[in-house]
Amino acid sequence: MFMYKIGVVGEKDAVIAFLALGLTVKAVESPDEAMKAVDGMAREGYGIIFVTETVAKDIEETIERYKNQMLPAIILIPGSKGSLGIGMAKIKENVEKAVGVDILSKKEG
Repeated sequence: MFMYKIGVVGEKDAVIAFLALGLTVKAVESPDEAMKAVDGMAREGYGIIFVTETVAKDIEETIERYKNQMLPAIILIPGSKGSLGIGMAKIKENVEKAVGVDILSKKEG
């Protein structure tokens, strides 16, 4: 059975704990470092790359490039200062595209 590697890219204080789970961690300090880390992991065949929202907002083009590919799956996670709401917005967008309607919004009624 083949297992894909899982990587995490983000600011050091947000991603360091993932080392304890045995994941590959790339602590980055600039958008350029983040782009290189994501592209490098994609080239190396990572199946899932978690990227903190704080970093993701600065490398949208890089993340967009992998959006329509099967692998790697790029999943946004909250950064060290909490969620910016970007990850949930992307999930809602994808669910709406798949289902045809926004089923995740809380509706008053």
